[in-house]
Amino acid sequence: MGFEKKLKRLEEIVEKMETGDLSLDDSLKSFEEGVKLSKECHVQLSEAEQKVKLLVKENADGSLETKDF
Repeated sequence: MGFEKKLKRLEEIVEKMETGDLSLDDSLKSFEEGVKLSKECHVQLSEAEQKVKLLVKENADGSLETKDF
């Protein structure tokens, strides 16, 4: 699942949990799924940030240097 889909699913979980209509078991399952999705999104964002840092390294002559991530 891509980042955007994970984020969308996380938003759906939050909305569902905020209604207060879920049973305790369903709330726990939703919370577990949300934590997992949150961690996965965090990892993807960290990887993207590292890639951007590698891609936007400026050389002494002003040119941009790119490196494989």
